[in-house]
Amino acid sequence: MNSNILIAGVCTPLFGAFLLVLLGKINQKLRNACSLAFVGVSLCCAVAALVSLLNGNVLAAGPWEFPLGLTFGFRADALAVFMALTACVVSMIIIIYSYGYIKEYPNQNEYYMMVTLFIGAMTGLVYSTNLIMIYIFWEISSLCCWRLIGFYREEMMIRRADKAFVVTVLGALVMLIGFMGVYGEYGTFDLNVLSGRSIPSWCVWCILCGILSKSATFPLHSWLPDAGVAPSPVTSLLHAAVLVKIGVFAYVRLFVKCFEVDEIFTTAVPVIAAVSALVSAGAALKANDIKRVVAYSTISQLAFILLGLSCGNEVGTVGGLLYILAHSVAKGGLFLCCGIVEHAVHTKDMSKISGMIKTMPKTAVAFILCALSVMGIPPFSGFFAKYLVIEAIVQTGQLWIAAVFIVGAVMTVMYLVRLFVKVFLGKPSFPKAKEGSPVMVASVLLLGVLALVLGFVIAAPTQLAMEVI
Repeated sequence: MNSNILIAGVCTPLFGAFLLVLLGKINQKLRNACSLAFVGVSLCCAVAALVSLLNGNVLAAGPWEFPLGLTFGFRADALAVFMALTACVVSMIIIIYSYGYIKEYPNQNEYYMMVTLFIGAMTGLVYSTNLIMIYIFWEISSLCCWRLIGFYREEMMIRRADKAFVVTVLGALVMLIGFMGVYGEYGTFDLNVLSGRSIPSWCVWCILCGILSKSATFPLHSWLPDAGVAPSPVTSLLHAAVLVKIGVFAYVRLFVKCFEVDEIFTTAVPVIAAVSALVSAGAALKANDIKRVVAYSTISQLAFILLGLSCGNEVGTVGGLLYILAHSVAKGGLFLCCGIVEHAVHTKDMSKISGMIKTMPKTAVAFILCALSVMGIPPFSGFFAKYLVIEAIVQTGQLWIAAVFIVGAVMTVMYLVRLFVKVFLGKPSFPKAKEGSPVMVASVLLLGVLALVLGFVIAAPTQLAMEVI
């Protein structure tokens, strides 16, 4: 029975996604409802796994034995449950938002199929107990990313989708070489067997290359801002809920929970994160495309997450995990707010948009709530996560890196305030613009409220994050 819960949580969206194409030919509302229901099954299974975890039991399915020492299985430990809950909750809100946003466009059957398949790949990846399974789900997510970024099928958008596909797939292939090196060293891909083992340095760097490409960390970051050509619910899904979080999840799973790595690795990664944070924050201050500003912000905030996870101490790990949760909620809301604005005025150029708070006040309120969390303003959830991450690097004695990230935090405030002032304040440039559909507005308000409420109940996710250590 316990194994069936995890199998259902993974397979329902993974295989149900293909059914959506058929349902879309019968009834579009049925297709939309089933897409939400399939992800809802994954959420219910994650909740069941959480309840079991709180009772002292870890749900597992398998392992199933195959030739050459291959074993496949699923396991819902604290890390997997934390990530699955975060991804499923935010993804369900994004799907609801899509009901209002996508209804005017073609390719809707493929859209809902790819979104649902994407979430199925995410749940499969977080529960996987085997390096090869992680790689397979990793590549499924890249395929979904490719099709969704090129949703509008225009030549420039297809080129940018191809760019994202090439960067993430090539990074994954380098990561696979690292996995093969691990297999050559120990004769297994099973994470349970590999736990606590030291692996060759070249394997570590190969795996890190795949992680950096997926999490859009400098210098493998340029594909993510270009992905802003996709529909806003897609960019929210990529930047907030699923895609880029796969990379940081893999970092925790492999380098915090499994392998022993050289000390130089835990020194080098914070430096990479610091450079990524500053470069992307500077780009956000210069960008005029509202979605590119938020995209560069994602790269910068991912650097904070990577910093916390790479510190090698408990405070950093908890801070990094809380940052994943806070960022998923708040950044998802920011992208969806930008989508409402773009949907209404048909431009993303900040120089052409102003005064939107007078025509869409509810969206403005949701934007403010989400932005305050990303800025790290108390009592929002982002404040506690950002504080713990910086505290963790201070504990390691690398004060100059802490100073860099404090500068990055100040720059976060600067570019988000700049975005809000230019887009929402001043004389209305589109006085006839209206709020998005009720489901779109409700979705962004829900994410904004969640960003605030999480700050008041931060002890609950913190307790789950501490179980990861």
